[in-house]
Amino acid sequence: MLRGPLGAGPPRGGSEALSRAISGRFYHDRATARGYGGARMAEPDPRMYRAIRHDAGTDVVAVEEPLEIRVDGRPLVVTMRTPGHDEELALGFLYGEGLIDGRRAAGLTEDLANNTIEVAGPLGRDPGARSFYTTSSCGVCGKGALEEVAVHSAPLPPGPHLERALIARLPDRLSQPAFERTGGVHATGLFDERGRLVLSREDVGRHNAMDKIVGRALLDGLIPLHDFVLCVSGRLSFELVQKAAVAGAPILIGVGAPSSLAIELADDRGLTLCGFARGSSVNVYTGAERVLVAAET
Repeated sequence: MLRGPLGAGPPRGGSEALSRAISGRFYHDRATARGYGGARMAEPDPRMYRAIRHDAGTDVVAVEEPLEIRVDGRPLVVTMRTPGHDEELALGFLYGEGLIDGRRAAGLTEDLANNTIEVAGPLGRDPGARSFYTTSSCGVCGKGALEEVAVHSAPLPPGPHLERALIARLPDRLSQPAFERTGGVHATGLFDERGRLVLSREDVGRHNAMDKIVGRALLDGLIPLHDFVLCVSGRLSFELVQKAAVAGAPILIGVGAPSSLAIELADDRGLTLCGFARGSSVNVYTGAERVLVAAET
């Protein structure tokens, strides 16, 4: 049994209602992005960091702790993560694995077990016999075969279309208060086609930060993310491309380099994959048809 399920229902009333909801509720993270509109960086969740003494004084480090995800009381997976937005993480993980196809009630267990989140079932498919143990550095560790990693995703739409210069600047608009404090977490941001930050999440695991975004979007009725862009603060791995494709995001941008398998998967799924997005430059590896180049004057 769940205690305190998370999340309001998705916006009702069609595209107009969704637009009003986005403008009034989902842009709460935008004002905290440093360097974007001159706003002050928000304080990170205090659960995400702690002070540690070392030989030269005191440092602030990111917290990494295990989280057990249960479905209808049954333990399913243990993942190493940074505390905060745990319900979103659980839902995003299950959605990305193809185990649920919509929002579910999620919250603390009835016995208030520490570092445990329970999600209402049933699962959409049998998770199989493979071990579900994920670390903060690897979201696919313990899976039996590469074929089991490739979760089916629906075809992506032809848009949105973004100017190349805007794509290059999006990483600068990420909200990363925990990184500013610790230097030890990754960030994922959800942007609209005008480059406005909708949501931002941080975690020691890059895949966890992505799962938290997907979980929040699921609760807010934004899935599939056909009208949005995902941006990550680090490299672009296979698992991030998979999660983006399953969530329906047509464009994935990263500050770092993509892997060969990430490029192959993005090309197969028709996803626009952009790496080394820094300042005024960006490399477009797949899906260049969504990238607009401003006409020279």
